[in-house]
Amino acid sequence: MNIYAGNLSRQTTEDDLRRAFEPFGQVESVNIVREKLSGESNGFGFVSMPSSEEARKAIEEMNGKELADRVIKVAEAKPRINRPRRVSDGRRGGGGGYDSGSGGYGGRRDDNRRY
Repeated sequence: MNIYAGNLSRQTTEDDLRRAFEPFGQVESVNIVREKLSGESNGFGFVSMPSSEEARKAIEEMNGKELADRVIKVAEAKPRINRPRRVSDGRRGGGGGYDSGSGGYGGRRDDNRRY
């Protein structure tokens, strides 16, 4: 089972998270999500445990507990949702960067007013 762990301190390491969950059973993997450019923690991560029973016990016991001076949020991880990709026509001040079906004209009407 994949477990979400949120509100993590930026100093929390994957080893810290693993040690926090190991008392509840076997931990298969731990991944703290990080910023691509800076490598800093985004404040959340995932713990994978092969036993659903052990994972549920870990969720129950760890949710709301303190880890590295932060009260963490722990829950069963939800499947990832595929969101529409951002589309840019290279212009500044466009329609927010999403393809809104405006033909790539930056979300403006013919008389140059925004929608």
